[in-house]
Amino acid sequence: MNLRRIGGFIPLTVMLAMPLLMSGTLALARGLDDASGEELAKIIRGGLLYDSWFVELGVAPPKETHPAYAKSKGKGKGAGTWRCKECHGWDYMGKEGAYKKGRRFTGIAGIRGAAGGSAAAVVKSLQGSDHELGGRIPAADLTAIARFVTEAQLSVDEVIDRNSKKARGDLAKGQRIYATVCAKCHGADGKKVNFGDEKAPEYVGTVANENPWETLHKIRFGQPGEEMPSLIAFPVQVQVDVLAYAQTLPAK
Repeated sequence: MNLRRIGGFIPLTVMLAMPLLMSGTLALARGLDDASGEELAKIIRGGLLYDSWFVELGVAPPKETHPAYAKSKGKGKGAGTWRCKECHGWDYMGKEGAYKKGRRFTGIAGIRGAAGGSAAAVVKSLQGSDHELGGRIPAADLTAIARFVTEAQLSVDEVIDRNSKKARGDLAKGQRIYATVCAKCHGADGKKVNFGDEKAPEYVGTVANENPWETLHKIRFGQPGEEMPSLIAFPVQVQVDVLAYAQTLPAK
Protein backbone atom coordinates (compact mmCIF):
# COMPACT_ATOMS: atom_id res chain seq x y z
CA MET A 1 0.00 0.00 0.00
CA ASN A 2 3.10 2.19 -0.05
CA LEU A 3 1.18 1.99 -0.65
CA ARG A 4 0.71 13.25 -21.76
CA ARG A 5 2.37 13.89 -26.40
CA ILE A 6 1.63 16.36 -29.06
CA GLY A 7 2.01 15.11 -32.62
CA GLY A 8 -0.50 13.01 -34.50
CA PHE A 9 -2.82 11.99 -31.66
CA ILE A 10 -4.63 13.32 -28.64
CA PRO A 11 -2.49 13.52 -25.47
CA LEU A 12 -4.01 12.74 -22.09
CA THR A 13 -3.69 16.37 -21.03
CA VAL A 14 -5.89 17.42 -23.94
CA MET A 15 -8.30 14.57 -23.30
CA LEU A 16 -8.97 16.16 -19.93
CA ALA A 17 -10.98 18.81 -21.75
CA MET A 18 -13.10 16.25 -23.61
CA PRO A 19 -16.55 15.36 -22.26
CA LEU A 20 -17.01 11.89 -20.84
CA LEU A 21 -18.64 9.59 -23.35
CA MET A 22 -21.10 8.15 -20.84
CA SER A 23 -23.52 9.83 -18.49
CA GLY A 24 -23.05 8.96 -14.85
CA THR A 25 -19.42 9.13 -13.82
CA LEU A 26 -19.44 5.69 -12.23
CA ALA A 27 -21.04 4.10 -15.27
CA LEU A 28 -17.77 2.86 -16.74
CA ALA A 29 -16.57 1.14 -13.61
CA ARG A 30 -20.00 -0.29 -12.90
CA GLY A 31 -19.97 -1.69 -16.43
CA LEU A 32 -17.16 -3.98 -15.30
CA ASP A 33 -19.84 -6.09 -13.62
CA ASP A 34 -20.40 -7.72 -17.01
CA ALA A 35 -16.72 -8.23 -17.84
CA SER A 36 -15.27 -11.73 -17.90
CA GLY A 37 -12.63 -12.84 -15.45
CA GLU A 38 -10.01 -12.73 -18.19
CA GLU A 39 -10.92 -9.15 -19.10
CA LEU A 40 -10.94 -8.07 -15.46
CA ALA A 41 -7.49 -9.57 -15.01
CA LYS A 42 -6.16 -7.36 -17.83
CA ILE A 43 -7.72 -4.26 -16.31
CA ILE A 44 -6.37 -5.14 -12.86
CA ARG A 45 -2.94 -5.44 -14.45
CA GLY A 46 -3.37 -1.91 -15.81
CA GLY A 47 -4.27 -0.55 -12.39
CA LEU A 48 -1.20 -2.16 -10.86
CA LEU A 49 1.04 -0.77 -13.59
CA TYR A 50 -0.44 2.70 -13.07
CA ASP A 51 0.61 2.39 -9.44
CA SER A 52 4.19 1.25 -10.09
CA TRP A 53 4.94 -0.37 -13.44
CA PHE A 54 8.55 -1.25 -12.66
CA VAL A 55 7.62 -3.03 -9.44
CA GLU A 56 4.81 -4.94 -11.11
CA LEU A 57 7.07 -5.89 -14.02
CA GLY A 58 9.91 -6.81 -11.68
CA VAL A 59 12.43 -4.61 -13.49
CA ALA A 60 14.92 -2.05 -12.27
CA PRO A 61 13.39 1.43 -12.20
CA PRO A 62 14.91 4.25 -14.24
CA LYS A 63 17.53 6.13 -12.25
CA GLU A 64 17.00 9.48 -13.92
CA THR A 65 14.07 11.81 -13.29
CA HIS A 66 11.29 11.46 -15.84
CA PRO A 67 11.88 14.11 -18.56
CA ALA A 68 8.29 15.43 -18.49
CA TYR A 69 8.30 15.51 -14.72
CA ALA A 70 11.62 17.37 -14.73
CA LYS A 71 9.99 20.09 -16.87
CA SER A 72 7.02 20.35 -14.51
CA LYS A 73 6.72 22.13 -11.19
CA GLY A 74 7.33 18.92 -9.27
CA LYS A 75 10.07 18.72 -6.68
CA GLY A 76 10.71 14.98 -6.81
CA LYS A 77 13.62 13.20 -8.43
CA GLY A 78 14.55 9.75 -9.62
CA ALA A 79 12.58 6.54 -10.01
CA GLY A 80 9.42 7.68 -8.25
CA THR A 81 8.77 10.29 -10.91
CA TRP A 82 8.15 7.51 -13.45
CA ARG A 83 5.07 6.22 -11.60
CA CYS A 84 1.85 7.26 -13.37
CA LYS A 85 0.23 8.14 -10.08
CA GLU A 86 3.03 10.58 -9.25
CA CYS A 87 1.72 13.09 -11.77
CA HIS A 88 -1.89 12.06 -12.35
CA GLY A 89 -2.72 11.22 -8.73
CA TRP A 90 -4.52 8.49 -6.87
CA ASP A 91 -7.75 10.38 -7.54
CA TYR A 92 -6.83 10.56 -11.25
CA MET A 93 -7.33 14.35 -11.22
CA GLY A 94 -3.72 15.54 -11.30
CA LYS A 95 -3.38 19.27 -10.68
CA GLU A 96 -7.15 19.57 -10.10
CA GLY A 97 -7.27 17.01 -7.32
CA ALA A 98 -5.38 16.13 -4.17
CA TYR A 99 -2.15 17.16 -5.93
CA LYS A 100 -3.32 20.71 -6.59
CA LYS A 101 -1.00 21.83 -3.81
CA GLY A 102 1.65 20.46 -1.50
CA ARG A 103 4.82 18.49 -2.10
CA ARG A 104 3.33 16.42 -4.92
CA PHE A 105 2.09 19.35 -6.99
CA THR A 106 3.40 19.18 -10.57
CA GLY A 107 0.92 21.25 -12.55
CA ILE A 108 0.23 18.20 -14.76
CA ALA A 109 -3.34 17.31 -15.66
CA GLY A 110 -5.14 14.18 -14.58
CA ILE A 111 -6.59 11.36 -16.68
CA ARG A 112 -10.29 11.78 -15.98
CA GLY A 113 -10.94 13.18 -19.46
CA ALA A 114 -9.68 9.94 -21.00
CA ALA A 115 -12.35 7.84 -19.27
CA GLY A 116 -14.61 6.33 -21.90
CA GLY A 117 -12.20 7.33 -24.67
CA SER A 118 -9.96 5.46 -27.07
CA ALA A 119 -7.55 2.93 -25.57
CA ALA A 120 -5.46 3.13 -28.75
CA ALA A 121 -5.04 6.90 -28.28
CA VAL A 122 -3.93 6.35 -24.70
CA VAL A 123 -1.37 3.77 -25.82
CA LYS A 124 0.03 6.25 -28.36
CA SER A 125 0.28 8.86 -25.62
CA LEU A 126 2.13 6.42 -23.36
CA GLN A 127 4.56 5.66 -26.20
CA GLY A 128 5.11 9.34 -27.00
CA SER A 129 7.62 11.86 -25.75
CA ASP A 130 5.52 13.01 -22.79
CA HIS A 131 5.57 9.53 -21.27
CA GLU A 132 8.44 7.68 -22.97
CA LEU A 133 7.18 4.28 -21.89
CA GLY A 134 7.11 2.58 -25.29
CA GLY A 135 10.55 1.05 -24.96
CA ARG A 136 10.18 0.30 -21.28
CA ILE A 137 6.81 -1.40 -20.95
CA PRO A 138 5.69 -4.29 -23.20
CA ALA A 139 2.94 -3.50 -25.70
CA ALA A 140 0.39 -5.75 -23.99
CA ASP A 141 0.98 -3.98 -20.70
CA LEU A 142 0.63 -0.54 -22.31
CA THR A 143 -2.75 -1.73 -23.52
CA ALA A 144 -3.58 -2.89 -20.00
CA ILE A 145 -2.82 0.58 -18.63
CA ALA A 146 -4.95 2.11 -21.40
CA ARG A 147 -7.85 -0.17 -20.52
CA PHE A 148 -7.61 0.82 -16.88
CA VAL A 149 -7.61 4.49 -17.90
CA THR A 150 -10.54 4.23 -20.31
CA GLU A 151 -12.68 1.57 -18.61
CA ALA A 152 -12.05 1.39 -14.89
CA GLN A 153 -11.63 4.88 -13.46
CA LEU A 154 -13.94 6.18 -10.76
CA SER A 155 -15.09 9.73 -10.19
CA VAL A 156 -13.82 9.53 -6.64
CA ASP A 157 -15.64 12.62 -5.39
CA GLU A 158 -18.86 10.61 -5.70
CA VAL A 159 -17.64 8.06 -3.18
CA ILE A 160 -15.17 10.02 -1.00
CA ASP A 161 -15.96 13.40 0.51
CA ARG A 162 -13.19 15.72 -0.68
CA ASN A 163 -13.14 17.89 2.46
CA SER A 164 -13.44 15.31 5.22
CA LYS A 165 -11.77 12.47 3.25
CA LYS A 166 -14.48 10.16 4.54
CA ALA A 167 -15.70 7.32 2.35
CA ARG A 168 -19.43 7.13 1.66
CA GLY A 169 -19.70 3.50 2.66
CA ASP A 170 -21.48 1.09 4.97
CA LEU A 171 -19.21 0.14 7.88
CA ALA A 172 -20.96 -3.12 8.73
CA LYS A 173 -20.84 -4.37 5.15
CA GLY A 174 -17.25 -3.26 4.82
CA GLN A 175 -16.29 -5.09 7.99
CA ARG A 176 -17.67 -8.39 6.61
CA ILE A 177 -15.44 -8.15 3.53
CA TYR A 178 -12.41 -6.91 5.45
CA ALA A 179 -12.67 -9.68 8.04
CA THR A 180 -12.92 -12.43 5.43
CA VAL A 181 -10.64 -11.13 2.67
CA CYS A 182 -8.19 -8.59 4.11
CA ALA A 183 -7.59 -9.44 7.76
CA LYS A 184 -5.53 -12.57 7.12
CA CYS A 185 -2.66 -10.44 5.80
CA HIS A 186 -3.33 -7.06 7.40
CA GLY A 187 -4.65 -8.25 10.76
CA ALA A 188 -8.05 -7.63 12.32
CA ASP A 189 -6.85 -4.22 13.47
CA GLY A 190 -4.97 -3.45 10.24
CA LYS A 191 -1.62 -3.32 12.04
CA LYS A 192 -0.06 -6.62 11.01
CA VAL A 193 1.83 -4.88 8.19
CA ASN A 194 3.72 -1.63 8.79
CA PHE A 195 4.04 0.33 5.53
CA GLY A 196 6.32 2.87 7.20
CA ASP A 197 9.04 2.24 9.75
CA GLU A 198 9.43 2.07 13.53
CA LYS A 199 9.74 5.84 13.92
CA ALA A 200 6.85 6.66 11.59
CA PRO A 201 4.63 3.59 11.34
CA GLU A 202 1.83 3.45 8.79
CA TYR A 203 -0.96 0.93 8.94
CA VAL A 204 -4.17 0.32 7.01
CA GLY A 205 -6.01 2.83 9.21
CA THR A 206 -3.26 5.40 8.80
CA VAL A 207 -3.28 5.38 5.02
CA ALA A 208 -7.05 4.98 4.71
CA ASN A 209 -7.57 8.22 6.60
CA GLU A 210 -4.64 10.22 5.25
CA ASN A 211 -4.95 9.13 1.61
CA PRO A 212 -8.31 7.42 1.02
CA TRP A 213 -7.87 7.73 -2.78
CA GLU A 214 -4.71 5.64 -2.66
CA THR A 215 -6.35 3.12 -0.38
CA LEU A 216 -9.36 2.78 -2.68
CA HIS A 217 -7.08 2.22 -5.66
CA LYS A 218 -5.27 -0.51 -3.75
CA ILE A 219 -8.58 -2.08 -2.67
CA ARG A 220 -9.72 -2.16 -6.27
CA PHE A 221 -6.49 -3.34 -7.92
CA GLY A 222 -4.13 -4.68 -5.25
CA GLN A 223 -0.48 -3.95 -4.55
CA PRO A 224 2.19 -4.16 -7.28
CA GLY A 225 4.53 -7.10 -6.87
CA GLU A 226 2.49 -8.58 -4.02
CA GLU A 227 -0.21 -11.23 -3.65
CA MET A 228 -2.79 -8.73 -2.42
CA PRO A 229 -6.16 -9.61 -4.00
CA SER A 230 -8.13 -7.16 -6.10
CA LEU A 231 -11.76 -6.48 -5.22
CA ILE A 232 -12.61 -5.22 -8.72
CA ALA A 233 -15.04 -8.11 -9.22
CA PHE A 234 -17.14 -6.74 -6.35
CA PRO A 235 -19.58 -3.86 -7.00
CA VAL A 236 -18.07 -0.39 -6.59
CA GLN A 237 -20.13 0.24 -3.47
CA VAL A 238 -18.65 -2.84 -1.78
CA GLN A 239 -15.16 -1.52 -2.50
CA VAL A 240 -16.14 1.80 -0.93
CA ASP A 241 -17.65 -0.03 2.06
CA VAL A 242 -14.28 -1.70 2.69
CA LEU A 243 -12.58 1.69 2.57
CA ALA A 244 -15.12 3.12 5.01
CA TYR A 245 -14.43 0.31 7.45
CA ALA A 246 -10.66 0.64 6.99
CA GLN A 247 -10.99 4.26 8.10
CA THR A 248 -12.22 3.01 11.51
CA LEU A 249 -9.03 1.01 12.12
CA PRO A 250 -6.30 2.43 14.38
CA ALA A 251 -3.87 4.83 12.73
CA LYS A 252 -1.18 4.33 15.37
